[in-house]
Amino acid sequence: MRSFTRKDLIQLLIAVAIGYGVSQWLLRSVPVGRDVSASHAAQAIVRDTESPSSTVDGSTLTLVVFTDYQCPVCKLANPEMDAAVAKDGRVRVVYRDWPVFGLLSERAARVAIASHRQGIYPAVHRRLMDERRRLEDPVLREAVEASGGDWQVLQDDLRTHAAEIDRQLARNRMDAYALGLPGTPGYLAGTRLVSGALDASGFAKLFAEARDR
Repeated sequence: MRSFTRKDLIQLLIAVAIGYGVSQWLLRSVPVGRDVSASHAAQAIVRDTESPSSTVDGSTLTLVVFTDYQCPVCKLANPEMDAAVAKDGRVRVVYRDWPVFGLLSERAARVAIASHRQGIYPAVHRRLMDERRRLEDPVLREAVEASGGDWQVLQDDLRTHAAEIDRQLARNRMDAYALGLPGTPGYLAGTRLVSGALDASGFAKLFAEARDR
């Protein structure tokens, strides 16, 4: 097996540099996601005012997020999304819980939706996305209480408003299907739809392209 010469190493570094440059050019030139401006479903979903959302003064873009609290890709993408949203400062986030990973996911989604009545949904959402333990009730309770919520009040809301929560989850599921999402995560920014995770720079590019539309 022959050893690399200095010339070989230089050529390898040049090839790597060229490859990196090409990949960065592709990232900048290829649109993020796909255009769904012709979809009536997408237009209705982005105008949603009923689902839990963040409050941003002077927002110029709405980002609708379809996620599951047990989805590992969602968990990886969430801090990247939060960083991009914070840096932008003008993105309103609408949260659509779409539990596709089983009963624990559905229980977590119900708890998160119920927490909206106490005005703590975004904080609960963030804690559950950061959580790496099994989403049993003690973990869910910890997330609610650490977000400033009352667990007993939330239990009452889960019972009293069970039918409303059912309808919210059903609507989230049907809207995800209407957009053609194969699973979580999914992101609808204006008229741009992305299926899968992005990093912070990818989200920033998505926001820019959505605004251009």
